[in-house]
Amino acid sequence: MAAAPDSAPNSTPDSPAENTPESAPAKAAQPRNPLHGVKLETMVVALADYFGWDELGQRIQIRCFQSDPSVGSSLKFLRKTPWAREKVESLYLFMLRDQKRNNEG
Repeated sequence: MAAAPDSAPNSTPDSPAENTPESAPAKAAQPRNPLHGVKLETMVVALADYFGWDELGQRIQIRCFQSDPSVGSSLKFLRKTPWAREKVESLYLFMLRDQKRNNEG
């Protein structure tokens, strides 16, 4: 009785980077949106560094910025409250424009 030749079942050559989402950069999807890819935590930390918690609490009058402020408590509130998150995003965009203006002049 003759033995069957060895062959690898279901062997297909690997195709290069066929289903890799990391091959396309995140910024390419929305190149004109300055908020695309920016985490909420990054925004809150940048605003707190730029304005300080006191001024941030005056500009956006929400308790998580005014009474015992922290990044954690702010994130918890902002993730649940769309109108407050919109205010944070708007102030973040203002801060970016202000920084750009100050660097140009």
